[in-house]
Amino acid sequence: MPAAPTLPFRDRDEAGHALAARLSEDFAAALQPAPSAGDALVLALPRGGLPVARHVAQALGLPLDVLIVRKLGVPGQPEFAMGAIASGGLRVLNDDVVRELDISAASINAVTRAEAAELARREQLYRGQQAPPTIAGRTVIVVDDGLATGATMRAAVRALRTQAPSRIVVAVPVSAADTAEELRSEADAVVTVATPEPFLAVGRWYRDFDQVEDAEVRRLLAEARRAPAATAPERAP
Repeated sequence: MPAAPTLPFRDRDEAGHALAARLSEDFAAALQPAPSAGDALVLALPRGGLPVARHVAQALGLPLDVLIVRKLGVPGQPEFAMGAIASGGLRVLNDDVVRELDISAASINAVTRAEAAELARREQLYRGQQAPPTIAGRTVIVVDDGLATGATMRAAVRALRTQAPSRIVVAVPVSAADTAEELRSEADAVVTVATPEPFLAVGRWYRDFDQVEDAEVRRLLAEARRAPAATAPERAP
């Protein structure tokens, strides 16, 4: 078992190495039969998930791509999620938040329209003419830099389910414990490095949590697409 992490992580690279180590240790045991590079892939939630996911993809010898999801922030409190949207038009709402804050349908729709425009912009910027990866029949490891409410990841998992993957694994360096537990009802497996309490916010568990810019996302994706076909590392029986 990998050593317990020292929190906070220095940055997303350190968190990515820690998550890769945890997955390398747990992957075969958690997912039987263990998938090969041909029938599995790693999908990052950009932007913050990509610097983490690249280390996972490299460690497991799997291809890397992105799944674009946008948080729907509460009006006036954009960091507080009331839901999320994902590529393909799927929308997930946190009904408890919507009800408690009495958020109107008109407000939800206005935020959705704005985030849908940003999602489309990122799809074009990050993917261009590159076709989305095939999901059907494959094991998909979905990586982000952390989970607080889990709204964005929940939308990602539900969007992927519509494409009939064989298995969905949610993998993050750090998560609120209750969020990780809730996601186990939606994903086939949830892998975390740490679930500290009280959690409060993902950024609390990183010393460097600067925003990842579009240029960095494009650079990392270009590197991944230039890499030779990955070969999954051999594992002891």
